[in-house]
Amino acid sequence: MSNGHLDAEAPAYHNHDDKTKDDPAIAGHDAANNKPLANQDISDAIFLVVMGVSGTGKSTLGNALSKALHIPFVDGDDLHPQSNVAKMSRCEPLTDADRQPWLETIRKTAPDTIIPQAEMEKTLSENECSTVGQGEDKKLGIIVACSSLKKTYRSVLRGESLSEGEMLKHSGGIRTYFVYMKGSREVLVDRMMKRQGHFMKAAMLDSQLATLESPENEEGVVTVSIGWSTEDQVREVVRALKLEAQ
Repeated sequence: MSNGHLDAEAPAYHNHDDKTKDDPAIAGHDAANNKPLANQDISDAIFLVVMGVSGTGKSTLGNALSKALHIPFVDGDDLHPQSNVAKMSRCEPLTDADRQPWLETIRKTAPDTIIPQAEMEKTLSENECSTVGQGEDKKLGIIVACSSLKKTYRSVLRGESLSEGEMLKHSGGIRTYFVYMKGSREVLVDRMMKRQGHFMKAAMLDSQLATLESPENEEGVVTVSIGWSTEDQVREVVRALKLEAQ
């Protein structure tokens, strides 16, 4: 699903159904999209993580995807414990021990958001007397912005580090996808220097780039260039995951 080499020119968009219908990472999406929500189970839900180093525009893309797909967006930075925020504000790098509970919290946010969505929509569907809106493509899911720099971090976000019992409780078959925002150091430095009110300092960028383990060969990853417009980034994610913007 990864796009390989990316340049600043956004891809042209035509009918890509023949190129994506057999992609194992997105198989079954059409069936989910064409079912009324009352007949869906939680396995139809998606947990979409927008990832990349600081300055790539994760929150901007996350918000845009939220508006296009009508599923909620959460900035993973807002889920950091205060101890992590304090360290980052002092330009102190977080350790993996610092990140572990934060990543677990992000993972658990997915079912904690999606399960109530499913219950509410089921109740509304059961109580609806009118047939208006039946069969519409209603989605269950959540979008989270999280740097996700290492493969081990992404493993936590996929729920792979959970025990079997915890997996059933906190995952429930929810499919996890990553949108990797890829860009050059030069562009990132320029963006970082222009940002205001963010605890991440430009001096830490090189450390993040050194830590980054590219997810491009992993299953369920869509790569977009930070040189593309937000609109083109959204179109590429929608195309690659065979979602339907509303």
